[in-house]
Amino acid sequence: MNDVVDVHRPVSGDVIDLILDDHRLFEELLRNLRDASSDRESVRDALAAVLVAHAEAEEKYVYPKLRKRSAVGTHEAEHGEEEHAEGHEALLKVLELKGTNTKAFDDAVEELSGTINHHLAEEELTILNPAREELGERARKDLGEAFLEERNRQIDSDCGALANVRKLVARSRKEGKLDEDK
Repeated sequence: MNDVVDVHRPVSGDVIDLILDDHRLFEELLRNLRDASSDRESVRDALAAVLVAHAEAEEKYVYPKLRKRSAVGTHEAEHGEEEHAEGHEALLKVLELKGTNTKAFDDAVEELSGTINHHLAEEELTILNPAREELGERARKDLGEAFLEERNRQIDSDCGALANVRKLVARSRKEGKLDEDK
């Protein structure tokens, strides 16, 4: 089939709303990835692009800004980065599978779903809630623009490609963000 899946490309907004919009998009894409009647290859490509772009933009702009403003502590930000690494590792398993209608694919998607859903819940509770309280409207809008600029740049650079995800996972292992026994 190879349909094009919309990964949404906003250009402005409140960073918290934008992150939550991506979270809902992840949930929708994961639902479609679990659906054997969908164009799983296109959904997988879209999820890979937006998942990597989102994580890279958060780590480059959002987490550092929130740490600087004391909206979140170093532990929360580092834990968020570790969970991004775990998400990339689970994504890599999905990307490396050739067929999308196999038990191995379904198992890899189940693992990816669990990893992402855990991260979304935790990030919304421990990072986004404090950000709502500590960042003013203007700061959230400015941070939203920086987040989107990086997110969209990442998508344009094909950040969800298998070779790039492999590179990100290798970097995370080297930095100690992933358990070696996985």
